[in-house]
Amino acid sequence: MVVFEGFELLDVFGPLEMFGMLRDRVRIVMLADRAGQAASSGGPAVVVDHTFADAPALDVLIVPGGMGTRREVDNPSFIAAVRQLTQRTPHVASVCTGSAVLAKTGLLDGHQATTNKRAYQWATSQGPNVRWVRQARWVEDGKYFTSSGVSAGIDMSLALIERLVGKEAALQVAHGAEYEWNEDPDHDPFAKANGLVD
Repeated sequence: MVVFEGFELLDVFGPLEMFGMLRDRVRIVMLADRAGQAASSGGPAVVVDHTFADAPALDVLIVPGGMGTRREVDNPSFIAAVRQLTQRTPHVASVCTGSAVLAKTGLLDGHQATTNKRAYQWATSQGPNVRWVRQARWVEDGKYFTSSGVSAGIDMSLALIERLVGKEAALQVAHGAEYEWNEDPDHDPFAKANGLVD
């Protein structure tokens, strides 16, 4: 999981809760541009396990959103590091405006993706060659999974778990979390609420 100053709490901890329920199969690490801690936009901080420079080989990379993405899209070293990690990781996901970070790397060019609907205009401006989907809870395109805003990352994470270890495992995780999984990636009432579709 990528973290940075100003990440959105649920963007990080929603997916981590889902993957954390597979603790016999998954090891979670927090990655950032520097060691120490990274504070969320809500205040609580996380401890960084690895810097980008010493990141281990990953099976899944998740880039969260949050107000800090507005700064990081203009941080060349951050974007370069995320680009390198993305290129060498077989499954890459973003939550909320984390898709703006992925878009800025250029690696989403030609791929379908979605993002937070309130921040849609800003996020999509970071990747004019991305095939942005206005109405989607999440989008899968090849190795890329991108979700709409904040809580949508939980549904997307369960879909990613389904791809990696099967539907039964994803359902067991949702049940264990007492979470009602929205399995329909096209169910997105927030696109209409934010004027993106009629």
